[in-house]
Amino acid sequence: MLPVLTVFANSPDQGRGLARDMRVRWALEEVGQPYTVRPVSFAEMRQPAHQHRQPFGQIPTYEEGDITLFESGAIVLHIAEHHAGLLPDSPPARATALSWLFAALNTVEPPIVEREQVAYAERERPWYEARVPLLDERIRGRLDDLSVRLGEGTWLDEGFTAGDLLMVTVLRRLEGTGILEGYAKLGAYVARGQARPAYQRAFAAQRQLFMESAKAGDC
Repeated sequence: MLPVLTVFANSPDQGRGLARDMRVRWALEEVGQPYTVRPVSFAEMRQPAHQHRQPFGQIPTYEEGDITLFESGAIVLHIAEHHAGLLPDSPPARATALSWLFAALNTVEPPIVEREQVAYAERERPWYEARVPLLDERIRGRLDDLSVRLGEGTWLDEGFTAGDLLMVTVLRRLEGTGILEGYAKLGAYVARGQARPAYQRAFAAQRQLFMESAKAGDC
């Protein structure tokens, strides 16, 4: 039985591949694991059936036999641990890759997501204009350090890992802000990730689902 991944039936990102199911799609494509998807609407995400899989009513979830996982990082880690291609064999290199996996989600992503939320939830508040530059400064602080560490390297360590996969998807969330454009090395790093054949296949699959949903009038 193929793994089942829940995805947005009508993605709010308009098919840009920014939703967190994209991370899991990409990981599955990298390791060559076929999968199926279960599109869920926003209403269905709040129903008991889905909340049994995902207590907070979000996506993605991942089901494989008697295993059910939620949280994109946990799912990507599970895939990486059970399939070759996303974690190095060497214990030291593997430990470094795991560190970057958690750094992407716990250190780099939070201020980026906070900025997203402020942009659509607090735009009309009197403090909005003063708060955005403070958030941008926090993000740039993270990117300064990340850019130094990447240096002239192709990936964050010796080769592409699950840490890079998650970091690239996190950095993509800055699209439209103009922030990443100030970091040529990181911009090239994201572009390398997006150029990977596995990424291209994952993006095409989620894009196709969005286009079908739009054609059906669900978006």
